[in-house]
Amino acid sequence: MQARRSQSRASAKNRYSLSPRPSQQLALDQEHQVLNSTVTIERLLRVLSCHEVELNYGSGFALGPITADFGPGVTCIVGVNGAGKSTLFRVLAGVQKPRHGNVSRADNLQIGYLPQDVDLPSRATCSDFLHYVAWLYNVAAVSRQRAVRSALEQVKLGEFERRRIKTLSGGMQRRLAIAHALVHDPKILLLDEPTSGLDPIQRLSIRKLIAALGSRRTVIVATHLLEDVRALDANILLLANGKALFTGGVAELEAKGDPQAPGDSHLERAMATLMGVVS
Repeated sequence: MQARRSQSRASAKNRYSLSPRPSQQLALDQEHQVLNSTVTIERLLRVLSCHEVELNYGSGFALGPITADFGPGVTCIVGVNGAGKSTLFRVLAGVQKPRHGNVSRADNLQIGYLPQDVDLPSRATCSDFLHYVAWLYNVAAVSRQRAVRSALEQVKLGEFERRRIKTLSGGMQRRLAIAHALVHDPKILLLDEPTSGLDPIQRLSIRKLIAALGSRRTVIVATHLLEDVRALDANILLLANGKALFTGGVAELEAKGDPQAPGDSHLERAMATLMGVVS
């Protein structure tokens, strides 16, 4: 009798099973694949995010609130001197904590940070300097030499690894400074005014390097040089007085320019228009 009851339960369970039929299962699997792909794409498009970030200084300067997502490729944070670019950079890099809001990284990815001013040890060789930086970043000893060579190759300084830093040109020293932010192979790279103080040829070289780096990782560049932004054809976050005025592409920003606004280019006129600058 007990055996018949068990068989009856099993029969009913099979008859009224909630398990999908093969055709239903295929449809569900396809739906799950789409959902998983969407989640993956959204995560990739939000490699680094800041939400309602605010920071106040005793001088009266206030950054934010700023909400922005940074994805693969190159993004330029643009603004005049004093707009808050370096302050936002320090917050994104984790060097400075915001008073309000938060910064998040997809999968806790590592960050490489190049501040505006880097004090390079002039008597050290390029290789020795980067070995020291790799040690600071906890790059394993067995991997350190390979990491140093890779960073130097990426910035086109592979043949200068034994050269003392003081013998390098200004442009080469700037590339070495970028290598110091690359040596631990970060997927997010923050470059604060990387072309500042360089001559036109040196700036062209750095722009090509930034474009190449942006093809393999998320690169965020702080700059006030609009010709660099135009050449990189980057995504843009426009800052003024600590506030975000615009986010989008170069063409989108240029379209917002008033033809009567001051400036020698579409980008300059657009920036002047959004900032309320009159001639």
